[in-house]
Amino acid sequence: MTLRQFLRSSVAAACIAGVLAPSGYAAPPPVAARSALDVRVAQAADFSRVEFHWSGSARMASRREGQALILRFSRDANPDLSSLKIAPPRWIKGADARHVGGALEIVLTLADEADFKVGAADGVNFVNIFAKDGAIAAAQAAPTAAPPPPIGRPNPMPRDGVVRAGIERADGQVTLSFTWAAPAGAAVFRRGEAVWIVFDTPARIDISKLPGNTPRYSRIQALKGGDYSALRIVAPVGEPYVAVGAGPTWRISFGPGPQQSPDIIQINRDEAAPSAALTAAVAGVTRAIWVDDPAVGDKIIVAPALPPAKGLSSRRDYVEFALLQSAQGLAAEAYASDLMVQASTDEVRIGRPKGLALSPASAAAPPEEAVAGAPQPLSMPALIDLEDWPKLGSGGFLARYNALQNAVSAAADEDADIAARLALARFLVGSQMSFEAIGVLNAGARQHQTMMANPEFRGLRGMARVLAGRYAEADADFSSPVLADEPSSAMWRGYISTKNGQFLDARTKFASGGRALDLFPPIWKARFLGAQAEAALGVGDLTGALQYVAKALDQPKLPVRDQLAIRLVQARIFEAKGEKVRAKKMFQAIARAPYDNLTAPALLHATRLQYEKREINAAKAADTLNQLRYRWRGDGVEMDVIRALGKLYIDQGRYREALEVMRSAGRPSSDRPEALALQSEISSTFRALFLDGLADGMQPIQAVGLFYDFQELTPIGADGDQMVRNLVRRLVDVDLLDDAAKLLKYQVDNRLNGVPKAQVATDLAWIYLMNKRPEDALNTINATRTTILPPALNAERRLATARALIGLGRYDDAEELVERDNTKDGQEIRADIAWKQRAWPLAGGLYERMLGDRWKGQGALSRAEEARLLRASVAYSLADDDASLARLRQRWTRFVDSAGNPDGLRVALQGLGSEAVSPSDFGKVSADNEAFSGWVARMKDKFRTGQPAGAAARAGG
Repeated sequence: MTLRQFLRSSVAAACIAGVLAPSGYAAPPPVAARSALDVRVAQAADFSRVEFHWSGSARMASRREGQALILRFSRDANPDLSSLKIAPPRWIKGADARHVGGALEIVLTLADEADFKVGAADGVNFVNIFAKDGAIAAAQAAPTAAPPPPIGRPNPMPRDGVVRAGIERADGQVTLSFTWAAPAGAAVFRRGEAVWIVFDTPARIDISKLPGNTPRYSRIQALKGGDYSALRIVAPVGEPYVAVGAGPTWRISFGPGPQQSPDIIQINRDEAAPSAALTAAVAGVTRAIWVDDPAVGDKIIVAPALPPAKGLSSRRDYVEFALLQSAQGLAAEAYASDLMVQASTDEVRIGRPKGLALSPASAAAPPEEAVAGAPQPLSMPALIDLEDWPKLGSGGFLARYNALQNAVSAAADEDADIAARLALARFLVGSQMSFEAIGVLNAGARQHQTMMANPEFRGLRGMARVLAGRYAEADADFSSPVLADEPSSAMWRGYISTKNGQFLDARTKFASGGRALDLFPPIWKARFLGAQAEAALGVGDLTGALQYVAKALDQPKLPVRDQLAIRLVQARIFEAKGEKVRAKKMFQAIARAPYDNLTAPALLHATRLQYEKREINAAKAADTLNQLRYRWRGDGVEMDVIRALGKLYIDQGRYREALEVMRSAGRPSSDRPEALALQSEISSTFRALFLDGLADGMQPIQAVGLFYDFQELTPIGADGDQMVRNLVRRLVDVDLLDDAAKLLKYQVDNRLNGVPKAQVATDLAWIYLMNKRPEDALNTINATRTTILPPALNAERRLATARALIGLGRYDDAEELVERDNTKDGQEIRADIAWKQRAWPLAGGLYERMLGDRWKGQGALSRAEEARLLRASVAYSLADDDASLARLRQRWTRFVDSAGNPDGLRVALQGLGSEAVSPSDFGKVSADNEAFSGWVARMKDKFRTGQPAGAAARAGG
């Protein structure tokens, strides 16, 4: 075999094909002359769409001939239909353009099961292609999007938008079944002559397989609204019906059967609401829906819920509405036009702007005492008496307690029973037996509903709950309407707000209850003053805080624990004023006390001050705080400790430990400042690591591992997407292409829509190409097509598609995509196609044209230029074009010595006619695979600089 024959063999061609790959990463500049018609293709889950954007106006007519849909336009043009030909969307098999009588006709070949609808909007003609038996929304000119499912809940809407009803008959029962794509919320209830089945998803319910009547029902009607679908089934009054849900399937049975009755929904008065309202505990409730009733002509309020079934066993009538009997979910008839229904967090709330007309919650005057000498009520319902209430008498505690309990048992009527229970509760509250007092009061409320409207009952239970540390429950009692404007309860509300870190609210509440302060016993007066000092500190009023501290310490006979609590606030005030030495000494003294609720915050502040003054190092401070976070748990102090420890770890570069320790606090739902500050600190740390470059010093694989372990902290939106891009950049730098692709694929599949999704998908396609996975690259591009992309991004996606087609050996399809692209990227793709197809004269000319006048310049060739020169030389040699090869040799020989592969380039420029060239010499040329590496390096540079998909590339290359 001669050298020329060897070079022309398929083996040599295959070897040399790996030498060069595409160079540069650029979107084409604006094309001077564009077609009058731009054809855009998009695909949704239920339909495909083709839009026709004319530079002017054009009318479109349509007709169908068998499987051919013929679209005739009033003008002629030469459109680019390559996207429809090479990778047609769903329900379209192919496309062709023809010119008839000075007009353009586009012929779309449809799939057997396809139907279409044409329309025009905003000057754009379009055609929607969809399945004949489904996708009703797709057949609309402007489809209305269904309400999205709640976050974290799979969308129950079937792919074709249709739920097909099934029917079974067994043991005298008729059972209708409905299977969704995921669990759907449902409500099943009776109104008048009809049983309603309402789902919370606006699918079309296909009842074509159901009989029009059966022994169990006489008529069935399917209904659909913007956010629901429903069946209205006329059934005999008294006909039993039951709903059973399992996974995505609901089964509604008519007639007696073995099914279990649903759980009963509890309806209660909403005591926390400022105006009268009701709440219903409906587990798994999805939303509140207004459903049109075609028989009555009004609307029903429906609250569907997820399985298992729960309902109301009977109708319940109120002044403004009625709750209907149901086997699943909740439904109501509204009599008032301003009735409001809200569904959230396993609860349905029913109210009106000014409150419902429920049983009055009027305040009652304190009843007469049932027992002589029993603890007496005070002048205000939320005052506490620590002197008289806990008095035992001569018989001791048990005698006093038994006497008060016996008075409850001996009560002759309701008023006497309530009076005896309140007397027993006063004794228990005064004796600091908070849990026992709560039990007595709750038992009384269950026995007598009227006690809930008694101001003293609310005040006593609120005080007991404060003593038990149940601040949220206590606030509900003190904020009830019967105590809303009462001064003594305002002092408790201010105290609770301080404990919850709501300092501004606390100051307002303390101010409204100021006239009751002197009516409290000294110990509680001191506690309220200490809380006011803490609230003043929280809003920056240091002078006022010190005044409150002085008044609190001036109260007589304060226990040591209370004195230390006030001193702790005083030390924090000194710290805020900058008196750090004085504050540190006080913190250290309090930290030695035997009260953990005081020593924990004192030790935290002391440790921080010692670290600030360099009295201890970071390791010592971290060790102290790490022990402290296990020593005291469950309130704002724990969160402050964790936050301080996390900052210490960050200062030491121990990022994983910092995130782990901050995450150990969980995700508190509290709105305390400490909880909010901790969550903000976690988010800020994660942002600093992966958005501000703090993790850039970590090894890439360690950084991505840290990201995966804490990816739930990724913010929603542009910042979160930028974090992912930063990680992808680092992974691409070190050739971890599989990991980079995994990150971007998650973004495409789960987080993005529209143009951002297409941009990230384009980056993902380039990474697949770098990783020699052209089929995945092509699938990624095709799966994210839309008609709203910017021209630059569309051009880049076309280039990526062409590269993928080349990798799959579909050279003709790739060439059709770029045949009108006169940019450097388009030319290079056409050159690569010519090389792959062994069209040597064409390939040599294209590669030389891409080099341009670079031979006139100075300096070494770039890797891309060197690779193009190499291929141009080899192509001319294989084409027997000695003249062109001589031209290359004359112009480019002076660059050989400075080339990256001088031996290969020298052999290629000498050509086949030189006797000095041997097969072994040419083997050096064909074995050089640096061109593909050069393209990968340029792509890495693109990711390194953060150049977004669709932007113009840098010049050169």
